[in-house]
Amino acid sequence: MKIVFMGTPDFAVASLDALVQANFDVVAVVTAPDKPSGRGQKLSESAVKKYAVEKGIAILQPEKLKNPEFIEQLKSYQADLQVVVAFRMLPEVVWNMPPKGTINLHGSLLPQYRGAAPINHAIINGEKESGVTTFFLTHEIDTGNIILSESTPIADNETAGDLHDKLMHIGANLLVKTLKAIEAGEVSEQPQPQSDNLKHAPKIFKEDCKIDWNNPVQMIYNLIRGLSPYPTAFTFLNDKTLKIFKAEIEHKEPGIVAGGFLTDGKTFLKFAAKDGFIKLLDIQYEGKKRMPIEDFLRGIRL
Repeated sequence: MKIVFMGTPDFAVASLDALVQANFDVVAVVTAPDKPSGRGQKLSESAVKKYAVEKGIAILQPEKLKNPEFIEQLKSYQADLQVVVAFRMLPEVVWNMPPKGTINLHGSLLPQYRGAAPINHAIINGEKESGVTTFFLTHEIDTGNIILSESTPIADNETAGDLHDKLMHIGANLLVKTLKAIEAGEVSEQPQPQSDNLKHAPKIFKEDCKIDWNNPVQMIYNLIRGLSPYPTAFTFLNDKTLKIFKAEIEHKEPGIVAGGFLTDGKTFLKFAAKDGFIKLLDIQYEGKKRMPIEDFLRGIRL
C-alpha cells in the first residue's frame, strides 16, 4: 500500500515513525507551512516536517487544501490510503481521493469528545478513562465508521500533557494494527453509536483558561490539570497574570472570600475556592520563567 501521511505536531510524529518502523510505504507527508516563531521570527518547521526531512520522505506544505496545484501534486503520488493524525479538516476532494479511503487517529473513545481538544476536555471534565480511536473520514467531523479503539485509565493527578504522551504511543501502535488489518482486507468497520449525551471537545480559547474561584475546588483542579502544560489555566496576582501548571487540592472550609489567598511567604501560596483551597506548586508569573512555588515566593513580597 502506498500511504500519504498528514499531520503536524509531536503527537503525529510517533504515529509516522511507527508506520516507517513497520515498513509501510509512506510516499509523502502533508504538514503545516513553516511559521515564524520566537523573538527573531525565524521560520520554524513542524515536528512532522523535521522527521520527514530526516527520513527523506517527500513533503507537501499547502497553505490551502483546495489549491488545484496541491490537489494535482497529491494525486501524483497515487496513494492507496491516506492517514491523518493531528491535522486540520480536509475537504472532500482530499479525503475521498485514495481508493482505500482516508483514516484518522483521534485522541478519544469516539463518539465521545469529537473536536479539536479531546485530551484537554476529558481531564477538564474529570473523566476516569480516555483512549484512542481509528476511523474512516467522512463529511461530518469525527463521525466516520470506527475501525479500532483502545482505552486507558486517567489517574487523579494526571495532566493533559501526561495523557497526551500516553495516548501518543498507544495511538501509534493502534494505527499500525489498523493499517495491517486494512492491508490484509480484514477490517470490520462499525458505525459510531448514537447517543443523546455526547460530550464535545471544541477548540480552547484564552477566556476558557481563566480560573473562576467561585467554582468548586475539584472543578478548578480539573481545569488546571486539563490545561497543563498548554494552554495553561491562569489567574491574576497583583494585576499580573499567574499561570498554574501544577497544584494540589485542600478540602477544607476556606474561611476567606473565593479568590483570596493565604501564604507564609516562603513555602506555600494557596487560593480559596468555593469549598476548599488550590495550593500552587508549579507556576509562571507574568514576565518570569516557569518555576516551583518556593522559588517564586523567595523573589516576591505578597
